[in-house]
Amino acid sequence: MKRLQLYKELRHHRKLADKRAFDSTMNKNAKIMVYIGMSAMLVYLIFFAIMFSLAINNDKSTTALEFIFTIAPIILAIDFGVRFIAQQTPAQLVKPYLLLPVSRYLCTEAFIISSLFTWGNVIWYALLLPYSLMSVIFGYGLWTTFLLLVTFYVLFLANSQWYLICKTLINNNMLWTLLPVAVYGLMVLPYFGYIVDNADIYGEIGVFIEKGNPLPLLAALVLLVCCIFANRRLQFVNIMKELGKGNKQTKLRTVSKFSFLNRYGELGEYLKLEIKMVIRNRNTKIGFFSAIAVASVFSILISYTNIYNDEFSKNYFCLYNFLIFGTMFITKVMSYEGNYIECLLVHKENILKLLEAKYIFYSLMLLVPFIIMIPAIIAGKFSLLQLVAYMSFTMGSCFCLLFQLAVFNRQTIPLNQKITGRNGQSNSWLPFIITMVAFCAPIGIYFLLNAFMSTTGVYIVLFTTGLIFIVSERFWMRNIYKRMMKRKFQNLEGFRATR
Repeated sequence: MKRLQLYKELRHHRKLADKRAFDSTMNKNAKIMVYIGMSAMLVYLIFFAIMFSLAINNDKSTTALEFIFTIAPIILAIDFGVRFIAQQTPAQLVKPYLLLPVSRYLCTEAFIISSLFTWGNVIWYALLLPYSLMSVIFGYGLWTTFLLLVTFYVLFLANSQWYLICKTLINNNMLWTLLPVAVYGLMVLPYFGYIVDNADIYGEIGVFIEKGNPLPLLAALVLLVCCIFANRRLQFVNIMKELGKGNKQTKLRTVSKFSFLNRYGELGEYLKLEIKMVIRNRNTKIGFFSAIAVASVFSILISYTNIYNDEFSKNYFCLYNFLIFGTMFITKVMSYEGNYIECLLVHKENILKLLEAKYIFYSLMLLVPFIIMIPAIIAGKFSLLQLVAYMSFTMGSCFCLLFQLAVFNRQTIPLNQKITGRNGQSNSWLPFIITMVAFCAPIGIYFLLNAFMSTTGVYIVLFTTGLIFIVSERFWMRNIYKRMMKRKFQNLEGFRATR
């Protein structure tokens, strides 16, 4: 099979896979939510384009091309961050084709090329096109406008490949997160007067475009080609590394028995299972330390800066730091267990004990963000009652809401595989809605009650409400278990189909 034919065939396979995907109804619902979000983003970009054009047309100190290239690093940094929401690494799609008599390099290359032709690479034209029509085309002509638009398009393509490189490295080791932080940090330093006096260095690129010089476009093309080849090699190496990991000799090491949990019988055994799942498996370990990192960053910003100093921000991020552990793990409740769900269904009420163990474990994990936010208490940004109130409300009301997903989750998430495994993300709109309610409802309740009572009174109400749900955990957890058992075979079919 020729290279072009292979590319077309693999692209056809991806289209068929989307149509035949498990939970196709959920896929449609998820797409509707995505379309709504994308539409809102396009409206915002058009608004900013008009605002920038009106401002630059009245400003004689800089030209339209100099301005758009001056803010280019900010645009690229935002574009990089947004890609974490939706874009997968191409190597995640390669595994089914590795046993076929086709080149592994060609398969990897095909998915890399297909990643270049996605709507995500042109969404910024909602900003660039209106801006060009209002500020560039009539003043500089068609050739200059063409150079501007094509140069930015190539930069977005290079940014997409750079994202794939960083995401693959981060999947291997979280320390690689420092790489994009360092790169984009260096890019924005000129805005603060470091490296060079100001960001006019980026505006000089616009001067080349004004003169009709294609040198910036050629430089962007060279950067794109380098990123493509680097990404191609990196994806292939990581696929081979993951597929060949079973051939490595396993080193013996001390096994933690957590014998202090033996006194709790069956519940203690499931607590051991939960602890070992978090500390031994790559995906759960990454999620755990990511939650700690996020909570630490916000705690430092609140404690030692004035960025989030208003009442809304302090209440929201106090709640956020507690809920981050829930959104990392409880929204995926039972999905990791989908790898061995048949073993859990052997004895009656095994699942109930497992859910109770999960609740106890993640409730205890709330002590981590509590400790992390102690500096904010010392700095006077948070009160002790505020932290206790939000911790209680999260442990009771919010966890009760998030655990409802155990009834509906039926998509298996790999414990270790990340490169060639499934992405492990449910396409259902339900986790998104429940998560949004969990994040927004407590803040809404706070400001609603604060209109009728003091801040201290509101915190006491939140603490009491959470405490009621904590005390009644046995009742609502059994209700979740009974509803799960009614959907047992439907969920079991889903877990098997998505392994």
